[in-house]
Formats: sequence, C-alpha cells, structure tokens
Amino acid sequence: GGLEFFSAHERIHKILRTFDEVGLGYLTLGQSATTLSGGESQRVKLAAALTSDRSGRTVYFLDEPTTGLHVADVQRLIELLQRLVDQGNSIIVIEHQPDLISAADWVVELGPGGGPDGGEIVEADSPEGLIDSGTGVTAKSLRSWMGRDSGGD
Repeated sequence: GGLEFFSAHERIHKILRTFDEVGLGYLTLGQSATTLSGGESQRVKLAAALTSDRSGRTVYFLDEPTTGLHVADVQRLIELLQRLVDQGNSIIVIEHQPDLISAADWVVELGPGGGPDGGEIVEADSPEGLIDSGTGVTAKSLRSWMGRDSGGD
C-alpha cells in the first residue's frame, strides 16, 4: 500500500503511518472526504494533529471517537490520545466505551437522562474514584466492565 510506496519520503510516510495508527490504514489515497463516517473524519483530524509541528496548548473535542473501532484499535487510539496529552494538549471526549473512559484523567457524567432529561452533572471524579464509590450509570458500567459488579445495585 501507500505506506510502503512512500517509505523513502519521510513526511508523507509519517502522515500515512499516523493514519494507520489511528485505525485508518484501510483508506484509499485520494478517497473523497464525503465518503467518511463521522468517526473516520474525527480520526483524520486526530492524525493531522499528531503529525502537526504545533507544540501543545490545544483543546480537542471528540464525540464518540471509538465508534466502529475494533477493541485493538481502541487501545491504539487511547495511546495516541495520550501522546497528544503528553505534548501539552487537553482532550475532552464524549464516550460510552469503558476502555476509553477508564483511561481518562477525569470523568464527568451528565444526566440523569438524555436530551431534555439531561444536562446536569450527575458525578465527576477520576475513573478509580467512580469505580470505588460512584453511584451513577458510568460508575456501575465501569465496575461491571472490570468484573467488580456489586450485584446488589
């Protein structure tokens, strides 16, 4: 594919390698952006940020970036998001996927319901704090995902 073809061109190779790292290695060079899903579009922007020469201090907002990703790709996405944080950036993510939630520094659960029934802060804590003493849906979901379901909730 393109990754091998452009291996001698450092800048192009770096960009294509980053696309592969964010789970977009299957895209075709020259593919129209209008054919991309919302999650794919977000990951294109994430790849652009990772290959940018900017030095941190950017806030990224991601809306369910794990949608459509295989579990192994979710782990790679978490590592890449951590790279952005390590570069001095901040990331705010709307997500329901427990792997990504558990990797966060801070979790804010909004609710109690969706749409007009939500919008209030139900809980805010570290993932560990939610797992240990949280009472909201996210805390219960994280405990269940970790196999620490209390059974009586």
